[in-house]
Amino acid sequence: MILSDKTIARMLENGTLTISPLEKEQIQPASVDIRLGNTFSIVEDSSTGIITLDKEISYKTISTDTYILLPNQFILATTMEYFELPDDLTAFVEGRSSLGRMGLFIQNAGWVDPGFKGEITLELFNANRCAIELKAGRRVGQLVFAQLDDVALNPYNGKYQHQRGATGSKVFLDIPR
Repeated sequence: MILSDKTIARMLENGTLTISPLEKEQIQPASVDIRLGNTFSIVEDSSTGIITLDKEISYKTISTDTYILLPNQFILATTMEYFELPDDLTAFVEGRSSLGRMGLFIQNAGWVDPGFKGEITLELFNANRCAIELKAGRRVGQLVFAQLDDVALNPYNGKYQHQRGATGSKVFLDIPR
């Protein structure tokens, strides 16, 4: 079940859901607006020009209130908000149609697990032929919350728990199966 603004507000008030900082206007009828933070990470060039899944990737991370995203450029960014989801709630990250119509694609693999705590890293891609100016504090997407039918048996406690800032891939930590 998708949570309504009434349920989201009640959970925030009683502390079962944490979103900080949060302004009342961010709570929409069935979602919460997320804003762009001020941390951006760019994959650094490798000597081979190839990214592999079994080696750590190097990123250049910068903190700035304004970032110019060039055409066909990919960058990691972060939400301004820090989230703490209870063990019976999940969330979906959705981009804003207004920004998609400008060629700005926003994603984060789309899913936030029950029990996650941290800022959400966003993957941004400029599909336009013009550069796009990104400003910290700007509304860039929304989080849609869904109630689980029961508390998760194994809530999230993975490699991105408590992340802050635009966090690069840690896929190299995965154990091959």
